[in-house]
Amino acid sequence: MVFSVWKNTFPHIGKIFFDLEDGDFGFTISDNMGMDADGNIMMRMSDNMAMDMESGDIHLISSWSADDDEMD
Repeated sequence: MVFSVWKNTFPHIGKIFFDLEDGDFGFTISDNMGMDADGNIMMRMSDNMAMDMESGDIHLISSWSADDDEMD
């Protein structure tokens, strides 16, 4: 449900990921950059790790792979 609401509200967003540290969702805005539900910019470090660009904190996330497959 949450995925379809985000996709319908923000049709330009890329892949959706879940931030295990904060317990919120985020979405990609480019191959290596994303934004979480709080508006924090995140930089992809690996498939399951991203860094909050404001605080420098490392977050464990659900898969954010580097391939160009689109999520349906």
